[in-house]
Amino acid sequence: MKRYKRFVRWLLTAGLAAMLAQSLIFMNNYRAVTVMSSRENSFYSTNMILVDMTDHQMIASQGSNEIIYPASLTKIMTAIVSIERLSEVDGIYHEMAVPENIFQKLNDENASMAGFAPGEKVEAIDLLYGMILPSGADAAVGMAVNLYGSEEVFVYKMNEKAESLGMRQTHFVNATGLHDEKHYSTAKDLSILLEYAMDNEIFRKIFTTGAYKTTKTKEHPDGIVMESTLFGKLSVETMEHLTILGGKTGFTKKAGLCLATVANIDNKEYILITAGAKSRSAASAFHILDAVKIYASLV
Repeated sequence: MKRYKRFVRWLLTAGLAAMLAQSLIFMNNYRAVTVMSSRENSFYSTNMILVDMTDHQMIASQGSNEIIYPASLTKIMTAIVSIERLSEVDGIYHEMAVPENIFQKLNDENASMAGFAPGEKVEAIDLLYGMILPSGADAAVGMAVNLYGSEEVFVYKMNEKAESLGMRQTHFVNATGLHDEKHYSTAKDLSILLEYAMDNEIFRKIFTTGAYKTTKTKEHPDGIVMESTLFGKLSVETMEHLTILGGKTGFTKKAGLCLATVANIDNKEYILITAGAKSRSAASAFHILDAVKIYASLV
């Protein structure tokens, strides 16, 4: 318990620590497969799954097979489909223009943006970082259009990949995760996706990066500085025996707060997917509090 409290002090900002102080119920039953009760354990998230990547075994779950809206966790699929396609064509340093005609719709939907300008010519690697770190819809849709001519064709490839991975309860309708009733997944399916993606060297590097600066362009002569939406909420991501390697956040009002993370604990890697933490904005950190609690229980 002392170690857990030190973790909270080191890991979270003062604001998050104050929030966590209200919910220090500690769990000791994670080492066996179990169904977790959000009421009993004071979780904010309604759906979650914890997987040991060493033996691919589920350690704990709660509502992991229930249909959820994945929000921007969708961009994990967007990124891995993009990386695999780029490896077949021009590579990750290929230059492409961000289509001008995608911005009006994304702005109308209040989508999160990486900061690229309409028509800006950037390297593909910058779009990949842009869709994962700041969760930029401009990067995601821009990549989709460049690779397959339209977002619709790209989404077909996303669903094709989901089927090949055995994500039986997943269906995508866009490359961003913007809300649509027909755009859904499960915590279990998302854990399958993330475990697959982490085997890709390029994806792993992007997913575990805290900050990145894009290459210089005419529109951005100093590049664009991008920060991870996860690490931006953490003051320090390590403690004794534990390192949070990387993560991807997501939020819509319908989906709630979602989070996909990978952590190293005693030289073993774990995947944690959480979803459904209710909040009025993406700025809340209830999903991160849940992740802290779950990971700390394994240390």
